[in-house]
Amino acid sequence: MKVAFCTQDMQHVDAHFGWAKNIVVYEVDKAGYTMVETCQFGGSMFEDGNEDKLIPKLDALADCAIVYLSAIGASAAARVVAKKIHPVKVEATETITALLDRLVETINGNPPPWLRKALNAGQPQELAFDEED
Repeated sequence: MKVAFCTQDMQHVDAHFGWAKNIVVYEVDKAGYTMVETCQFGGSMFEDGNEDKLIPKLDALADCAIVYLSAIGASAAARVVAKKIHPVKVEATETITALLDRLVETINGNPPPWLRKALNAGQPQELAFDEED
């Protein structure tokens, strides 16, 4: 699954979703993680009420299951959730690598139902039918 991180400094999740200069995307699975891409944003990101600034960010998250951020407004959160992306708010001191390590550990342990669902998205589902006589 793909996981995104809103960051200003490329090392910490230190950005509000609407104000993030960068969104870094990783591919995460039971074996670990790999950086996939970095999306950079400029322009009028600091204008409150400017909903158009969210469009490129939502596009960058198109196939992500989770986005880590330090804050997100109600309108942006609704738009992220509507795209079936799980926003996770963390302290701005959290490093991206620490969060990735913790996520891999959780995946290999007992992930919560929402995370199991995200992991299985796009996977062929096996249906178990009891044999009837």
